[in-house]
Amino acid sequence: MAKGIEIRAAHFPGRAPIDAYGNGGFRFADMSHRGSILCLPSGIHGWDVQGDQPLTLDLFAKVLAEAEDIEVLLVGTGLSIRPLPAELKAALRAAGISSDPMSSGAAVRTYNVMLAESRAVAAAMIAV
Repeated sequence: MAKGIEIRAAHFPGRAPIDAYGNGGFRFADMSHRGSILCLPSGIHGWDVQGDQPLTLDLFAKVLAEAEDIEVLLVGTGLSIRPLPAELKAALRAAGISSDPMSSGAAVRTYNVMLAESRAVAAAMIAV
């Protein structure tokens, strides 16, 4: 029997450069996504984070789960730069991940360059 519409977590199963950002979302791989995203070795995932929401360790569980394949995590914190909480930075460092907070626009540009260089980069980007 049909269940109706099934809502699944947004996920693009691959690595792709970000073509555009703004208007509350991102464009990549000939698709668009409304909201924030995590760009990980396993693909691009929807990330349920709003602009001024506190960045807690729980929000980065997927990043830490893939830590083995990540050297650098770019954190796009929205329109302006905000520091990462000490607990989060310590957990990332303990997992062998260097983290760098920056505006989401700068994170998009840096991510694309590092991805083109085949670096072990990941990004957590808050939509603007």
